[in-house]
Amino acid sequence: MAKSTVYFTNELTPEAVVKMYRQLGIELPGKVAVKVHSGEDGNQNYLHPEFMKPVIDAVNGTVVECNTAYGGARNETPKHIELMKKHHWSDLFDVDIMDAEGPDVEWPVENGKVLKVNYLGKNIENYDSMLVLIHFKGHPMGGYGGALKQLSIGVASSYGKAYIHGAGDAKVGFGADHDSFLASMADAASTVAKHFAGKIAYVAVMKNLSVDCDCCAVAEDPCMNDVGILSSLDPVALDRACIDLVINSNDPGRDHFMERVNSRHGTHTIDSAETLGIGTQAYELVKV
Repeated sequence: MAKSTVYFTNELTPEAVVKMYRQLGIELPGKVAVKVHSGEDGNQNYLHPEFMKPVIDAVNGTVVECNTAYGGARNETPKHIELMKKHHWSDLFDVDIMDAEGPDVEWPVENGKVLKVNYLGKNIENYDSMLVLIHFKGHPMGGYGGALKQLSIGVASSYGKAYIHGAGDAKVGFGADHDSFLASMADAASTVAKHFAGKIAYVAVMKNLSVDCDCCAVAEDPCMNDVGILSSLDPVALDRACIDLVINSNDPGRDHFMERVNSRHGTHTIDSAETLGIGTQAYELVKV
């Protein structure tokens, strides 16, 4: 497989997000779903809607989210809608909680390591293309949060999230074998990458680099300095490049960040996704 191209800039402005999307040379057709992480109530690290506004406007996108599978302000549609208002997403954009009403859509997983099916918010089928906006950071369970997490947990329905976490058994939820959970994320991600093949773009912002995810109401403050913005048409290469930028930095917080990634075996998700054929870890980093 040829190397994938990953673009990188150390500029960190709303305009640079647009520039990095444009760098991909892709026009997303039709109705565009824009996947963001809207931030749990109380979280201080999530990227605010103002930062993402120019790029969402550029694709005339609809911000999409799905309900969570755990307690908090986003596990039920009415609360989730209120939080989208509180965090100002609804002020600036059309917002679609894709699993607000059932039933979920079920997409088969081709050659899945763990999962045979992925359960998604049914409104995902209303969109022709997708822009995946990633706030790259650590994660308490996945080790890190990047493109593959946005494609899997990010667009799975509330039930689908529990199903992925449970490695195919929603009742097990957060208690499944850990590597099976990581491989399940890759399985689920592959269905979305394939569904939108040729009509999906990924932009990752390496800012507010906490070891905790934006899903944490109480998150550790960032442990590293901001790095920059990356973009690619390959989610596997993008996640790998983000991890490599951390590993290769001389930031004093690097070891703390990588301890979170490595202790959770985070890169197993990247390895699994590569074997499913949705991307490659061989990439060329092109500075913009």
